[in-house]
This record gives sequence, structure tokens and C-alpha cells, in this order.
Amino acid sequence: MVAQVAPSQFPAWLQTVGQSHPLDAPVLLDVREPHELTWASVPVDAAGSFRLLSIPMGSVPERLTELDPDQPIACLCHHGMRSMQVARFLQSNGFAQVINIDGGIDAWSAQVDASIPRY
Repeated sequence: MVAQVAPSQFPAWLQTVGQSHPLDAPVLLDVREPHELTWASVPVDAAGSFRLLSIPMGSVPERLTELDPDQPIACLCHHGMRSMQVARFLQSNGFAQVINIDGGIDAWSAQVDASIPRY
């Protein structure tokens, strides 16, 4: 079962997993299509508490080697459905610490950063 974390709870999740992986920042895996990224994106983390990586959902299987199965990964999409599918796929392929951002970038805009456009 994939855990879901609300965007407002994402910093607390980062803090928790960051303590167990102090050398590698957790990954925020955005699985939306490239054109969606031009409409709305999570700002790059200046503090370095996470690494933003964009791999469209359909490309995840062929690019799986770009991800570390031991690294914490939070999956993100528009509303949380595609990212949940990717999170389940990652778990079924041996990824130990995977969560889904509940509500996706849309909820992120509503809960965390209203400057991110909603579409």
C-alpha cells in the first residue's frame, strides 16, 4: 500500500526521511507530461531538502535505472492519480520508501503555494 501525503505535510515527510538518508536528498518525482510542466511546477528547492526530477509517467519503466530503490521518492502529478500508479509501480519493483502527493500539483497550489497556477 502506498502512503499518501498532503502537500502541506510534505515538509514533515522530508524531515522524517531526511534523517534516515542524510547524504541523499529525497526525490520529488513529477510524472506529468512536459507541456504540463510549463503550466505549473513546484519551485526548485533552494534549501536542498529534496531533488526535483521530471520523468513522464509513460517513460518511468524505461528510465527506472535513473532512480535509486533505496532513496525516498515522493510522486507528483496533476491530481494524484497518475503519480499513485507510478508509486505502486515503483513499490512493485523494489522501491522501499515511496509516497504519493495526495491531490497533486493542484492541491500543492491550494495548500502550499498559491502562486503556482491551477489548470
